Amino acid sequence: MASARVTARLIAEEPGIIAGAGAVPAALAEIGMTAIRLLADGSPVDRGAVVTEIAGSPKQIALAEERLIGLLAKPSGIASATARFVARAGGRMRVVSGAWKKLPFSQKEMIRQAIMVGGAAPRIAEWPFIYIDKNFVRMHGGLEEAMAAASRFEAGTRIVQIRGEYGDIGDEAVRVAAGGASIVFVDSGQIADAERAISALKAHGLRPGVEIAFAGGVQLGNIEALAEIGVDVVDVGRPIVDAPLLDMRLDVVEILAKVVQ
Repeated sequence: MASARVTARLIAEEPGIIAGAGAVPAALAEIGMTAIRLLADGSPVDRGAVVTEIAGSPKQIALAEERLIGLLAKPSGIASATARFVARAGGRMRVVSGAWKKLPFSQKEMIRQAIMVGGAAPRIAEWPFIYIDKNFVRMHGGLEEAMAAASRFEAGTRIVQIRGEYGDIGDEAVRVAAGGASIVFVDSGQIADAERAISALKAHGLRPGVEIAFAGGVQLGNIEALAEIGVDVVDVGRPIVDAPLLDMRLDVVEILAKVVQ
C-alpha cells in the first residue's frame, strides 16, 4: 500500500460554520502532511462543502481522518450553534457564553475560540471588570456589603449577579444599580425576573447606563421574548457548549498509484 498516493476530502454533512481550522496544519505536519486547501475559521458551509483536501499515503490518510474530524467537528458544532443565537438576536442584544469556564481545562481554549468564531463573546464584559457573584455576596452578608468590599479593587465594569435571594428581584436590581453596578446580571432563569428588574430600574430612573444581562436555561426560542423586554446581554450555556458535532466525513476521491497488496 505504501506506493499509493491518495487524495481525500473532508466533507461537511450539514450546514454550519467552520471552527478549529487553525489547529489543522500542525496536526497534519505531525504525520508528514500538508493541506492542499483548507477553509478558514468562520467560513460558512453547506451540506457537501469541502472543508479540507489532503493527499498522502494510505497510512497517512487513515491517520488524518481521525485527527481532522476530531479537531474540526466539535468546535464547528459550537460555532454553528453560537451563530444561530447571534443571528436570532439580530443585533438587539449581545450574545455571550461563559459556560466554557466550567469545562475541563484541556477543552477550555477550543470552546472559547469556537464561541468567538460563531460571533459571540466568551464573557459578559471585556477586561477590566469586577464580577460580584452570588457566593461573593453570600460570604459578605448581602448585596451592599459585597459591593462595598468590591470597591477596594481596581476600577472596572461592575457586574453583579442577582437571583432574588435578598428580596424582590426588582428591588435587588435597584439596590445594585444604585450602588454602582454597570451590569445587573439576572441569573434566575426566569424571563419575568428580567422584566421586573428592567421595570424597577426604569421606575427609579436608573436604567440609562445600566445593562441587564440574563442567564439560566436560555434556549433559542427565548431570544425573541428577551429582546422584546429589553435585555441587553444574554448568556447562553449548554445549547452552545454542549452543541452536537458538525457532521463531517472523509472521502477518498483519487488514487494516483496502484495499491500494492
